[in-house]
Amino acid sequence: MANMKDREDAFENKFVHDETQKFKAMARRNRLLGLWAAEKLGKSGDDADAYAREVMNSDFEEAGDEDVFRKVRKDFEAAGVEQSDHQIRRTMDELLATALEQIKKGE
Repeated sequence: MANMKDREDAFENKFVHDETQKFKAMARRNRLLGLWAAEKLGKSGDDADAYAREVMNSDFEEAGDEDVFRKVRKDFEAAGVEQSDHQIRRTMDELLATALEQIKKGE
């Protein structure tokens, strides 16, 4: 019986760890995306950091990536920045891979 409980605990711990890693990766991806978008919008320094925080906070509007995508798309359109939907989504995917790699390396 103890062996089954140990296996159950190990499974639960792995699940919690995986979900924590996923959350950290998405938050880091959103920050990196915000910094990328800020550069496109002509922001730097504290303004770029503040914008990156806005992008990170936009992720709490709904489940999934659409809220973050819409934020960046809307801001690009308002500022006249030419970026296709495909480019924004591709950058989101690339930055998620970067964020996952950074977290694995302990950065």
